Amino acid sequence: MVDNLKQIVFGKPRDIKDPQVFQHVSLIAFLAWVGLGADGLSSSAYGPDEAFRALGPHTHLSPFLVLMTAVTIFVISIAYSNLIQHFPGGGGGYLVATKLLGNKVGVVSGCALLVDYVLTISVSIASSCDALWSFLPPHWAPYKLTAEFALLGLLIILNLRGVKESVTVLAPIFMVFVLSHAFAILYAIGSHFTQLPQVLHGASVDFHGAVTTLGFWPVAFILLRAYSMGGGTYTGIEAVSNGVTMLREPRVKTGKRTMFMMAASLAFTAGGILFGYMLTNSMPAEGKTMNAVLFQNLFGTWKIGAWSFGTSFVILCLVSEAALLFVAAQTGFLDGPRVLANMALDSWTPHRFSQLSNRLVTNNGIYLMGLAAVGTLLYTRGNITMLVVMYSINVFLTFTLTELGMSRHWIKDRAKEPRWKSQLCIHGTGLVMCLCILFVTLYEKFAEGGSPPRCVPREH
Repeated sequence: MVDNLKQIVFGKPRDIKDPQVFQHVSLIAFLAWVGLGADGLSSSAYGPDEAFRALGPHTHLSPFLVLMTAVTIFVISIAYSNLIQHFPGGGGGYLVATKLLGNKVGVVSGCALLVDYVLTISVSIASSCDALWSFLPPHWAPYKLTAEFALLGLLIILNLRGVKESVTVLAPIFMVFVLSHAFAILYAIGSHFTQLPQVLHGASVDFHGAVTTLGFWPVAFILLRAYSMGGGTYTGIEAVSNGVTMLREPRVKTGKRTMFMMAASLAFTAGGILFGYMLTNSMPAEGKTMNAVLFQNLFGTWKIGAWSFGTSFVILCLVSEAALLFVAAQTGFLDGPRVLANMALDSWTPHRFSQLSNRLVTNNGIYLMGLAAVGTLLYTRGNITMLVVMYSINVFLTFTLTELGMSRHWIKDRAKEPRWKSQLCIHGTGLVMCLCILFVTLYEKFAEGGSPPRCVPREH
């Protein structure tokens, strides 16, 4: 009876001798975009939010922030796309740092990646419930943490069943998010299209006024701070290079196609949402995410007779956002155990983390990721601001070490690499961007130390 129950919950054991078994567990580009790209795309739910809040009253800087966001996404994505070509066996930042910078730097990068993937799960689930609680009654607030644990348990079960099964189940959720948010962004721009020259001119006048009043460098620092506080926007871009081994052959081609789909969708969504905040004069509201405020400003007044159609569409957008964040937590369960397995092969972690279950998944790694995520949610009580900062620091530590390793590689082997200048330019630019975000985030948050989070309103 116990065995039958296990098969119902986790699925039947897979036959490793089956010649078609890899076809059943590997991902084509579209499913990889869902399973691995959801982490990057879902960051548009909290990255632009944190960046816009960090601007404070200087919302006229939004167009510059949109441009910086889009450029950063494409630079990091191109750099990691090159990484797939040079390291087609996967491993991402851990393998790059180990091979190009040494074992000690590699283990630092690997540990940062593990924390990154634990926080991928925590941030995604906490932000998912934040989106839902933006329209749920306030007296439901005490149940939010319980809901987060329930979602976490469901994800653990899905991933113990297998990679492809968990991604296929979640694919429709992903597409609802993409379609609803693409419509919202296009509608925001289209409905304000005739006002664009006036809005951009007003932003330019306000910018020059701020520079005259405050000086160029204070304004530049305000922009750099907002850009860095929105560093959560770029988290998840590395997921494809870390999970190359789960992609359908030819892996490099599939990986690059997935990376392009992720970069294009994230740049459009994150940049469009930031621009939408400015166009609709959206401002932080207690108990609501910035995206909830944006959708309410766009669709809140829509009615069909007595039916408040706009409110229903706002709820659909927020539910799809919450659902995608739930899908994004999947990335932590897909890539985290793989990093653990790679580190186990190098004897940095116990060897049992590299062993597969009868469903051909690294079940020990899945359990560890899940339990660690429970710990972070308990410690922070689901405080998304604290979680995103912790998340960004680990992500950009890994990004920085990866870009440093690749930059060193192109300089060291320039005699053998005819394209070394263009590649060094890409990875060098990525290195500077990642260092800036890492430094500013550490500088801004260092004084806060490790004190437990306080229950403060969302906008603070």
